[in-house]
Amino acid sequence: MRSAVVSSFQDILRERVLVFDGATGTTLQTMNLSAEDFGGEQYQGCNEYLVLTRPDVQEEVHRGFLEAGADIIETNTFGATDIVLAEYGLEDRAREINIAAARIGRRIADEYSTTEKPRFVAGSIGPTTKLPSLGHVSFDELHRSYTEQISGLMEGGSDLLCIETCQDILQTKAALVAVMDCFREQDRRLPVIVSVTLEATGTMLLGTEIAAALTTLEPYGIINAFGMNCATGPKEMEENLRYLADNSPFSIFLMPNAGLPENIDGQTCYKLTPEELYDWMKHYVADLGVRIIGGCCGTTPEHVRALEAVAADAAPARRNPVFVPSVSSLFASVPMHLDPPPVLVGERCNANGSKKFKELLLAEDYDSMVNMAKEQAREGAHILDVCVAYVGRNEMRDMTEVVRRFNTLISVPLCFDSTESAVIEAALKLYAGRAVINSINLEDGETKARDVLRLCKRFGAAVIALTIDEEGMARTAQRKLDVARRLRALAVEEMGLREQDLIFDPLTFTLGSGDEEFRSAAMETLEGIRLIKKEFPRAKTLLGVSNVSFGLTPRARHALNSVFLHHAVEAGLDMAIVHASKIMPLYRIPEQARRLCDDLVFDRRRFEEAEV
Repeated sequence: MRSAVVSSFQDILRERVLVFDGATGTTLQTMNLSAEDFGGEQYQGCNEYLVLTRPDVQEEVHRGFLEAGADIIETNTFGATDIVLAEYGLEDRAREINIAAARIGRRIADEYSTTEKPRFVAGSIGPTTKLPSLGHVSFDELHRSYTEQISGLMEGGSDLLCIETCQDILQTKAALVAVMDCFREQDRRLPVIVSVTLEATGTMLLGTEIAAALTTLEPYGIINAFGMNCATGPKEMEENLRYLADNSPFSIFLMPNAGLPENIDGQTCYKLTPEELYDWMKHYVADLGVRIIGGCCGTTPEHVRALEAVAADAAPARRNPVFVPSVSSLFASVPMHLDPPPVLVGERCNANGSKKFKELLLAEDYDSMVNMAKEQAREGAHILDVCVAYVGRNEMRDMTEVVRRFNTLISVPLCFDSTESAVIEAALKLYAGRAVINSINLEDGETKARDVLRLCKRFGAAVIALTIDEEGMARTAQRKLDVARRLRALAVEEMGLREQDLIFDPLTFTLGSGDEEFRSAAMETLEGIRLIKKEFPRAKTLLGVSNVSFGLTPRARHALNSVFLHHAVEAGLDMAIVHASKIMPLYRIPEQARRLCDDLVFDRRRFEEAEV
């Protein structure tokens, strides 16, 4: 019976607007509960514990919202992780509380469900009281705590899961990974809603823009709806809501407070009336296509009645969102293709390619390493490649120290460059944004690549795929395409990534060696880009551009890198690993030097000298 109702959730969502309930916490505050109701003074204020000490109180809250017309009630489990419950000495009862809360919701929802209006129970999963990006708690600790909570909510009979009031997007990722693990362990899925909280400043608590939040969460295929709740009233949400309406591939969820909170005589008050809430939410449904509406802090059954009227009076606007595949930092989002291209990936935070970065790493001068990263961003790098692998050092420790700082101090997205999957996993557990992983290849077969792809799937990362197989680096354009086909099949058909998560690097060889076998290397690379882009149009392409000039003088390298990058972009290149400040526009390269670089790239043999 319940499985049929759960499967109908998405069908109903496509047909009409669904209404969540109102505020649990502020409703309980109006009920004049005593310390005895909470089980003693030491538990007073722990609303979640009421599902064990006074289940009748929670039933009354649910009934009030259901009678007002709510389609969905949330369990009283906002703070029911053992991390939060430990503040009351109740950490050992976390699973019990979540099961009990879901069962209460299930029982009351079933009382009100009809064939025409089924009622659903949403398991509420709050942000805890700790921010992983600030080091308050580890990803693994959050994941363990969320797994226990989600398992209890599912056992108790929740129809869907609502990861709500998210303040740190890294916390949200930990919750989503826990959800995926619970789904796999229980061999069943529930609809998932994710709701971030944006302050009156327009960003999340740590400065995350709505575009960065959407970019970070978009790869998680288990999400059914994404939106905002809490912090402000509906008016303050409009700008970010318009962004979601235009860009989000998910159904839109919106649960504002009853206006901005005001302190009156020491009491927190919310002044938005049900009529005002009706006007705002009708506008958002009819004009921006919002499909799930509810009320957060300060909203009462009267507000929910207004929301039910919105659902009855307004048909959701048809949306045609366009999501551009992107990567993100904690703060901002960067598309994986720019017009004009390319996306520039800064190469200097690499201990094997930058003498300065290596020296700073050896000195463990992390502040200067942060400054070096910021300098690259100022020079025009859109993404930073980060590699700390160096002989004789502990790469795991170094990557952890660097990423912990870069996560909160660097505004552009990061690309984690390592051959060790354990190091990549450690970096991903510290990184709030959507990262790029550099890289996978087939040099040692498929096993190692599978390990990295599994991490990309788990943490929502994009991945660079090098055209290398058991025979070595692919040299001809056709071989590059053949290896790319194998990599794509492994990533997409076996490991469950999407084509747009892949960034193919067809590789290039130096033209400065004078070796006959490499004279056509640049041409083969350019043709390889064309072939890969034609066969895999949703994937991206990338080159480590400076490899083409290895062995030449610095001035000659700058000129050749710039000319080769120009031709690679014309061939369809999306991204380039470069020293951004050393790339010159063609008009700044002397004509003779530019012609000689062209001759080198296209193997037009002449014998003359020129100053560059």
